[in-house]
Amino acid sequence: MDVSLGLIQLRRLFAAALAVLLAVPATGGAQQGAGGGGQDTGFVLRAESDLVLTNVVVRDAKTGAPVLGLKQSDFTILENGKAQSIASFDFESVDMVQPLNEATISGLAASTRGNTAAGVRPEDLRNHRLIVFFFDLSSMQPEDLDRSVTAAKDFLDKKLQPADLIALVSLDTSLKVDQDFTSDKTLLIGRIGMYNGTEGDAFAQGANANSNQVEDASGYTPDESEYNDINTDRELYALRAISKSLEKINQKKSLLYFSGGLSRDGIENQASLRAAINSAVRANLSIYSLDTRGLQAISPLGDASTASLRGTGGYNGAAIQNNFNANSASQETLTALSADTGGKAFLDSNDFAPAFAKVQRDSSAYYVLGFRPSNQLRDGRYRKLTVKVNRPGVKLEYRPGYYAPADFKHSGKEDRERELQEQLASDLPATDVALYLDAFYFRLDENRCYVPVSLIVPGSQIPFVKGGDRDKATLDVVGEVIDEAKRPIGNVRETVKLAVDEGQQARQKNIQYSTSFNLPPGKYHLKFVVRENQGGHMGSFETDIVLPDMKKSPLKLSSILLASMRVPTKSTSPLVREGQQYVPNISHVFRQGQHLYLLYEVYSPAKVKAVTDATTGVAPKVAKGAINLVSSLELIQGSTKVFETPIVQATALNVAGRDAVAVELDVPLDKLKPGTYIGQLNVVDDAGGSFAFPRFAVLVKEAEATAASGTGPASK
Repeated sequence: MDVSLGLIQLRRLFAAALAVLLAVPATGGAQQGAGGGGQDTGFVLRAESDLVLTNVVVRDAKTGAPVLGLKQSDFTILENGKAQSIASFDFESVDMVQPLNEATISGLAASTRGNTAAGVRPEDLRNHRLIVFFFDLSSMQPEDLDRSVTAAKDFLDKKLQPADLIALVSLDTSLKVDQDFTSDKTLLIGRIGMYNGTEGDAFAQGANANSNQVEDASGYTPDESEYNDINTDRELYALRAISKSLEKINQKKSLLYFSGGLSRDGIENQASLRAAINSAVRANLSIYSLDTRGLQAISPLGDASTASLRGTGGYNGAAIQNNFNANSASQETLTALSADTGGKAFLDSNDFAPAFAKVQRDSSAYYVLGFRPSNQLRDGRYRKLTVKVNRPGVKLEYRPGYYAPADFKHSGKEDRERELQEQLASDLPATDVALYLDAFYFRLDENRCYVPVSLIVPGSQIPFVKGGDRDKATLDVVGEVIDEAKRPIGNVRETVKLAVDEGQQARQKNIQYSTSFNLPPGKYHLKFVVRENQGGHMGSFETDIVLPDMKKSPLKLSSILLASMRVPTKSTSPLVREGQQYVPNISHVFRQGQHLYLLYEVYSPAKVKAVTDATTGVAPKVAKGAINLVSSLELIQGSTKVFETPIVQATALNVAGRDAVAVELDVPLDKLKPGTYIGQLNVVDDAGGSFAFPRFAVLVKEAEATAASGTGPASK
């Protein structure tokens, strides 16, 4: 299984956004999800488990031997000093293990498909040790990686026990599961041999303690903190992804994290660290961090891998102090990951064997206590756990606490942004908010298209709040365009603030958001996520769009854009004609009191040629660059044509610099009866002998009661 991890990128908005309140009432036709059906008006059932599990190892204080035979009544668990009622109790020991028939257990891979393991029942995994070897190739020097592989092979060859199930995971340019859980020693040793000194990338900060990064005003020192922040987030996200893939397995899991150090820059990575720890705690996963750099000799002058020292740092102790601080900072995050998940960090040692022994020892015999917190607040705060047992002469080992789940109200800015990005990357659509999207294309030149994108959210889905005499709301919009090679090539991130007059009755109308991209011809996948910022509910919509290569097309035609309103603007784009911008009506729902506006473009139309008259032998004069493009619109109901516009003729290009003619049609709808119509646009390039007859559906509804005394949208 491959789980790709994209770097968190600092992206510029690709196009400006426009939020407009449509004069069209919200309809039940707004779609949601990945091009799904109509708006869901039924009930949504959600089940959230608030059961907190914690593993407790009870040892004899003198001998260190596990204490067996304890009962649920022997334990007391407190959260922030308040006693909790134990809801579940279990004891697991490798001495009671039952052998599995399967050589390989699909724990990491199958859990993402909703299964615990392929062909294995959850109860069959009882009393087994589930251990993940996670090799962070991006942070290790080649020699550190070789030592790690040698130590892992030695453990597998000499210390692997029948109860042990091992999985291999690595991170370089992407996160990969190289071997799912198995007890096959030969298979594991062969797979772990794939990691060698040539694969160590070591591009993460902390790979070497001798950085010599001291202040020196005599030369330019590039600031790499932003890059290191991104890389640290990437590694923490990998740990979080592993934890989430193991959530379906109830047993205690252990992760041995082979790393060359993991540095944070102040609070920049705090949200990612908290998310990684919380995911591990929820998955019942303990992280054992192993600093593969071992015991380092830190000198003020650095080693052969660093540049010469400059400035006065070598004389006043600043260089060596800085190196010690850098080394400590790269180990602090490893310590936090281990301490907060119930594991242990192994630092400053060239002997890696104690790490393997500790993982086995902690998972040999343990009690699993589960409770439902009496504090029901979803405030995201840290809650300290205290476990007591009514048995003298024992010591307990357990994780010290956990972060409570946070609702949207208590989420921080980083957590909210992460939720949006996660939903954007998710294969499952969010459907809490109904959302509909449509995209169009207009050619800018032979190799570039202007792609306007419009989204509609029914006002009834947005919790407006009173702000004086106006209704206010805030929407977060995030979107991405992906090409055929699965590469993101366009991004949008915008916070839209709405403030509308109470008399506009925003809850009964649709809110429309528009943005645009400049893309070359090809096939693309668009996905947008919208979140309302009162309750944190989200909706998503994704669709494919094909931008045709028009070079060989007889009639080069853009998208047919339908609109029910035009707004004044000073901007310039293919949607703007004579200072009026067409606002796409993507639902194709109109009222009798409105106008149906059509806008489309024809590119490189054929030029009219002078034809000599056979009788007179004289060729009439033709204006230079003259064209002969005719258009009309028919509205068909059933098999009857009920309306047709007069023919519109274009004899010259009217779009400067783009070899194009823009055609506008205006259809008043006051004389049409309510109902569904098929619109057929007739486009004929008479000079070139080419034509097209695109069709589309239109729904005309009765005029609103208040429209009788008012005026409709401005005519052209």
